[in-house]
Amino acid sequence: MATYIPRGVCSRKIDFEIDQDGLVRNVKFTAGCSGNTAGVAKLVEGRPASEIIELLKGVNCGFKKTSCPDQLALALEGELLKR
Repeated sequence: MATYIPRGVCSRKIDFEIDQDGLVRNVKFTAGCSGNTAGVAKLVEGRPASEIIELLKGVNCGFKKTSCPDQLALALEGELLKR
């Protein structure tokens, strides 16, 4: 299980796993807009991390230059770089 501390969003923590096949599992946001973050977590379950990064990186939340989905993409990207 990896943990990422997001910046510039309402969510305070993102926990997730990337399995040996590069698929994202068990995403859990702490705090943030619960309906949106729960929806994102369900939508990314079992999808390739690289695909999620491509889809979500750069998504903004209102006037912010980031969002919870963007922060998840950054978290996944960082975790893949460690491998």
